[in-house]
Amino acid sequence: MPANPPGRHLAAPLPPAPARRSLLRGSLAASAGLALGGAGLAAPAFALSGRPEARWGVQTGDVTARSGLVWARSDRPARMIVETSATESFRRVRRHHGPSLGAGSDFTGTTFLRGLPPGEQIHYRVVLSDLDDPRRTSEPVLGTFRTAPERRLDGVRFLWSGDIAGQGWGINPDIGGFRAFEAMRRLDPDFFLCSGDTVYADGPLQASVALPDGRVWRNLVTPEKAKVAETLDEYRGNFRYNLLDRNVRAFNAQVPTVVQWDDHEVRNNWYPGQILDDARYAEKDVDVLAARASRAFSEYFPVSTLRAGPGPGAVGAATGGRMHRVVRYGPLLDVFVLDMRSYRNANSAGRQADDATGILGTEQLAWLKRELSRSRAVWKVLAADMPIGLVVPDGATAFEAIAQGDPGAPLGRELQIAELLRFVKHRRITGTVWLTADVHYTSAQHYAPERAAFQDFAPFWEFVSGPLAAGGFPANKLDATFGPERVFVRAPERANVSPMESPQYFGEVDIDGGSGELTVRLRGDDDTVLFTKVLRPGLVGQ
Repeated sequence: MPANPPGRHLAAPLPPAPARRSLLRGSLAASAGLALGGAGLAAPAFALSGRPEARWGVQTGDVTARSGLVWARSDRPARMIVETSATESFRRVRRHHGPSLGAGSDFTGTTFLRGLPPGEQIHYRVVLSDLDDPRRTSEPVLGTFRTAPERRLDGVRFLWSGDIAGQGWGINPDIGGFRAFEAMRRLDPDFFLCSGDTVYADGPLQASVALPDGRVWRNLVTPEKAKVAETLDEYRGNFRYNLLDRNVRAFNAQVPTVVQWDDHEVRNNWYPGQILDDARYAEKDVDVLAARASRAFSEYFPVSTLRAGPGPGAVGAATGGRMHRVVRYGPLLDVFVLDMRSYRNANSAGRQADDATGILGTEQLAWLKRELSRSRAVWKVLAADMPIGLVVPDGATAFEAIAQGDPGAPLGRELQIAELLRFVKHRRITGTVWLTADVHYTSAQHYAPERAAFQDFAPFWEFVSGPLAAGGFPANKLDATFGPERVFVRAPERANVSPMESPQYFGEVDIDGGSGELTVRLRGDDDTVLFTKVLRPGLVGQ
């Protein structure tokens, strides 16, 4: 992925958000608004008031037909309480008692909501209660989300993208901050799939950057974003940084997120067991850094599997859980969230003829095969944090993703993907679609055996979209091993183009409840649709 690795001002006004969101937007401005700082673009400083405050907004994750997980952060020790209602007026509420939020979790926490109605809009408000005096409570912070449907006819629509605050491009108040999040919020999807690089913990920010056209990019800068992250507190500060953006907070309060990680949550192109040769780092052991980063990740996103039982890999070592999981969203959709970082082998030239570890590891590959076989959903989205057939180098002689530029038979990490694709074909598993981000442009690739060196697989599509708030990069070369054909691409001509010079990108998936057709739209942050592909259920080779 780009180590140093597109957003212009909106060309036309976006359509207004649905009317049911008006109360939510007002609450965000009143109770969770954070300033973007003054002329010096320093992060806002806050003094403790007489009662707790949830200045970082709210988030939801792990949404099912009848449950959901709500996240919040307090500015001091407090008890988290969530009230839910079927209406914005909160005339009738149900109270869910959450955990105490303390320094051990950086004052973050989640509350599990059970017994929710399927396929319905849920309105909630988070209140923080002072541990010493429960009568001292915070102003409520409002949020809303839709539970997953149980009926096929309801359909499903979601967005995906990744790559946030990367390559030196942080929160710039001159352009309205991370404005792609506002474009996505107005589309009001059922959920958002964040495909990794949720933060750039290895990407320090400067207060200003001169652009090639003479303009100046200004960054909001915090102490934790002024150097590479090494300590637990520095990693936590990277996740807090994105929540300073009002667009991100408004989006989080309206749209549930299915989140995964890639490399920049820790350090560019990292792999387990790596020892750094980088003067910026006093801590050279990547496993130590990954453990700190994964703990911060688990504190700042509502993902229950990150703390569900013992698990191997970088995430499991720090949290006792795992990143890979299946998100089931009614009869139409299962999302298989992959972890292509925690179990991989070392980046190399990728020419080995035997590679059982690959990019997924043996345990995760077995899990993926098992869950794909069990899935009865019409569509099975494989949420990958790295692309399959795009050549992503790591230096001059190694490769970061799966492909390594050799168009012949599978070698290195390609062997594991060949095994998976063969399994899908021979088990007659239909409806697989690959979604990813990582490379900082948007494209659509169709893979077909008649174009491939390895031919024992069924044709499939891979769609790429990103970045959301990072530098844009030229399109990567294709590796012919699995026969990719680039049907569409939109990418800048030079490396690390700022969001002031080129659009940012996200994708939309719309599954029709009647026909079962899946429509993919690749979008720019100016609300334009750049490419559309309609896939029919149950067909092979479309």
